[in-house]
Amino acid sequence: MRNGYNGKILHINLTTHQFHVETPDENFYRKYLGGSALNLYYLLTMIPKGSDPLGHDNVFAVSVSVTTGAPFPGNSRVIMSAKSPLTGLIGDSQAGGFFPAEMKFSGFDAFIFTGQSPTPVYLWINDGEYELRDATHLWGLETGEVEDLIHEELADKKIEIAQIGPAGENLVRYANVLNMCNRANGRTGMGAVMGSKKLRAIAVRGKQGHKNFKLANPDEFRNFARELNKTIRETVEPKLGKFGTAGGVPGLNQGGMLPTKNSAYGVFDAYEKISGNTIYEHHLRGASEGKQDSRGRDTCFACPVRCKRVVEYENGDLSIDPRYGGPEYETLAKFGSECEISDFYTIAKANEMCSRYGLDTISCGGTIAWAMDCYEKGILTTDDTDGIKLEYGNSEALLPLIEKIAKREGFGDILAEGSYRAAMKIGKDSSNQLLVANKQEFPAHMPRVKRSLGLIYAVNPFGADHMSSAHDPSYEVVDDPTNDKSDTTGTKPQVSPPLLELGLTHPTPQFSLDSEKVRFARLTQDQYGLFDSLGICMFVSNGILLKGLVKIIKTVVGWNTSIEELLAVGERRVNMMRLFNAREGYKKEMDKLPPKMYQPLKGGASNELKMDPEVFEEAKQEYYAQRGWNPDTGNPTIEKIKELGLDWAVKE
Repeated sequence: MRNGYNGKILHINLTTHQFHVETPDENFYRKYLGGSALNLYYLLTMIPKGSDPLGHDNVFAVSVSVTTGAPFPGNSRVIMSAKSPLTGLIGDSQAGGFFPAEMKFSGFDAFIFTGQSPTPVYLWINDGEYELRDATHLWGLETGEVEDLIHEELADKKIEIAQIGPAGENLVRYANVLNMCNRANGRTGMGAVMGSKKLRAIAVRGKQGHKNFKLANPDEFRNFARELNKTIRETVEPKLGKFGTAGGVPGLNQGGMLPTKNSAYGVFDAYEKISGNTIYEHHLRGASEGKQDSRGRDTCFACPVRCKRVVEYENGDLSIDPRYGGPEYETLAKFGSECEISDFYTIAKANEMCSRYGLDTISCGGTIAWAMDCYEKGILTTDDTDGIKLEYGNSEALLPLIEKIAKREGFGDILAEGSYRAAMKIGKDSSNQLLVANKQEFPAHMPRVKRSLGLIYAVNPFGADHMSSAHDPSYEVVDDPTNDKSDTTGTKPQVSPPLLELGLTHPTPQFSLDSEKVRFARLTQDQYGLFDSLGICMFVSNGILLKGLVKIIKTVVGWNTSIEELLAVGERRVNMMRLFNAREGYKKEMDKLPPKMYQPLKGGASNELKMDPEVFEEAKQEYYAQRGWNPDTGNPTIEKIKELGLDWAVKE
């Protein structure tokens, strides 16, 4: 093992059940770091143009980074990439937990799967040894059942398992991959890719790898990690750890940014029922005994934040198993406010079902909210929905519909295709109710309020995503004449240290989409691309900062790197994704938002807010210009490709 990484990548041909181990040189690792950027190298070089995402030629890449396994906060992310069955473009997905570190300790930095197995299998990696094992007996079971059976079969409960559920087996286009039965590689349908390859699970164990993990400078790293833990405990843990990602619900609702009723509104009257405060006080496991911190919060490898929710409940016919965690903000908003459902336990059960079956909660909730919108407008009736009354607020409709989707039964078979394909099948006026960009459902953040986020939704290579750039409020001048610290114009700039590191020093007016806001979107997109290549949790990154990552890489791997070199990896990743899409025929006309974004919101602080199509188009052209892309195609130029050291991709 080298300092921080193994230097080994395992290639698995699922058709022939053959393996080979690749040992890239140090320059390769330094250029891509791991994660998303590393995966993209293999996808660009190995997937033929025009391949079926659910076919033999798709490549499924799973990787960690050069620092994964080093014990510091936010450093346990696994990235999965392939051609997406949901969008038909590049697919990319991240998840935390303990699987990423155990994968590194097992002896490999990445798994590259090709072909399709004739029968169900799972990959078993044990301290550098590898084999494909029969998974016929696991096919059709829920995730918890499979985890128990693999632990029993291999006689080790410390084995970490990443797996699909029945939704992935049934090729639901937004099926996800779960480890610990509750950490999800969601979005873009990576679970369906595994299902198409008959790959039920990946099981990893690394007893020796854990013992032999090497650091370039152990003493300096431990001192830095100790200080970093202290910083994270003081800055991130008090809010995120206690209230989770739903801690911001009251503020979002007050600002008119809580998507409600398929995003017709930005306010939800029952917002308190799905807020992080309410969940912490009343719904986390152990809340009735005042033991939320010890029983109701879970964590990832080496992280003190403990932001993962754990819910346990039993009352009559409704029970919620704590092994499947609890709903985070996105899930609460998509199944909650977007569907106008306020019953927390119904939403928590929906979250549990998605974890049992392996469904992405954002796309699943978004697709159901779209169907409710169509039902309200008379586009769908009970004749279409198997008799289910898809009325907003009907919590009794939610759970049966999730089960139908996972099993592709009846109306669920249509919704399993995602809202875009469902709209193409249903027709009428259903497409005008869509909330998608590049066929992927919107997360629970609103472009009509967060304008640069809307731009990123449109241009992001793997579809609408809320974790591909920073959000507008962090770089906006907000009118606040009552603040004693206001400047002479009565405004209050809000610039955080992570943005200052990028040279972002001039916040723009609220709701703007000018060239500086585009610059903010572009630079933070590169920054987040770095995080997804280095496998860093974005919630913890604000406490680490880029200068901290430079120090970590020096002490873990031994490289004297710089902020500029690291950000180049993020930019390289964005351009490689765009190159993949360009090869598939992607054009700038596809960088667009749905019609609903140009219709005004109703109620609350965001009342009457909408996107301006001319401003959006101007911002899009400005984005291309700043990226150094061809303004006529919206794709990277040969000059940009060579500038980033991607000469090998010119042919692609």
